[in-house]
Amino acid sequence: MYFSRHNIFSKLKDSDNYFIVNLLTGSADILAPEKAAEIKRGEYSDIEEYKNKGYLAEEDSEKKLFNSRYLDFIRNRENDEMQLFFVPWYECNFKCSYCYQSEYSNESVQLQKPVIDAFFAHISEAFRDKRKYITIFGGEPLLSGSIQKEMITYLISEAAKRNIDLAIVTNGYNITGYSEVLAKAPLREIQITLDGTREIHDKRRALKNGGGTFDKIAEGIDFCLSKKIPVNLRVVIDSENINNLVELSGFAARKGWTDSPFFKTQLGRNYELHSCGSHKPALFDRAKMYEELYELLKIHPDILKFHKPAFSVSKFLSENGELPSPLFDSCPGCKTEWAFDYTGSIYPCTATVGKTGEKIGSFYPKTSLDEGRIEAWQDRDVTSIEKCGDCPLQLACGGGCGSVARNNTGKLLSPDCRPVDKLLELGLSAYFGEKI
Repeated sequence: MYFSRHNIFSKLKDSDNYFIVNLLTGSADILAPEKAAEIKRGEYSDIEEYKNKGYLAEEDSEKKLFNSRYLDFIRNRENDEMQLFFVPWYECNFKCSYCYQSEYSNESVQLQKPVIDAFFAHISEAFRDKRKYITIFGGEPLLSGSIQKEMITYLISEAAKRNIDLAIVTNGYNITGYSEVLAKAPLREIQITLDGTREIHDKRRALKNGGGTFDKIAEGIDFCLSKKIPVNLRVVIDSENINNLVELSGFAARKGWTDSPFFKTQLGRNYELHSCGSHKPALFDRAKMYEELYELLKIHPDILKFHKPAFSVSKFLSENGELPSPLFDSCPGCKTEWAFDYTGSIYPCTATVGKTGEKIGSFYPKTSLDEGRIEAWQDRDVTSIEKCGDCPLQLACGGGCGSVARNNTGKLLSPDCRPVDKLLELGLSAYFGEKI
């Protein structure tokens, strides 16, 4: 009998209490200081309870449970819905201060209908028996030019013919100009980025000519919600704008956005993937971003009406009363996510699409797949990453992003470690502090 290698045990932020979480068995508890002291000494007055919850385990039994839950994860993923990204071009009408695609050099050719036809032919064959939806990505997919509008209209109509749902990732500037097109789209959601209130946002996400974009984006969000088109509002966070979340959340409330059932939010972190231009000094690492959010929420809890941070599995536990299933793999590349672009190229995921050296195949003018590279992506999970093997955080982290890991180390089978213990210290305190 030993202290499970999957126990995450640490002290809550701003509390004398501790927590213990085990994703393999689905157990989680807040511990008084004297109980935590017992664990530190290896003495357990509640030994039967700890055995039943899996905090104390027999090695063989724990291995069998790990293998069983891993097989469950793989089987469930086989039935997961596929997200298929399509990039019609990498051009954009914005010049964002942190654009990670700014140093990409891609072919400057116009998307043609035969490429769209080939895309649908490929996904109809390659993912014939899979549930799937398409996310139109960029660059900026909703550009104002007549040819761009014609191609997006054709792409949407072809998806509608096949009863394939769509999502669109856009900067939101031209939404009203696409109102008639969007009305005919089988839309699941539109993701729109707004980095703060007008002054903050316009400094970060201006037009190429320097003009402001906030007002037109807000108008686009109003339009979507009025037409019951789901909006997923994304705020890209770094040290320059995190404190503006207070004002932005108030603005969203006054606009009535937060009262709409068609409105949700996400916070994105600028991170060290490929290039972020001259913006790198402002970047947060993952732990620092959540530390800043935690401190902000203590002073301004109304932000939670706008956005509830995940803090790893803390939010899930607070909302569902149970832990999520163990995460053996957090990298969807070549598994539940694939990316395609207007050149006829195929990539593993959105983090790699358009980047030199990341191509894994083609769908136009003919289909060609690099099976070896695809298999390498598909084999990546916590069981194949050696450094994940003895890490107690592995089933909440899932090995992290494969693209970031390779970008940092040169190896796909390396971890993109996530500070799960630190996030739980913050999140469990934030969401359960008053109940302790």
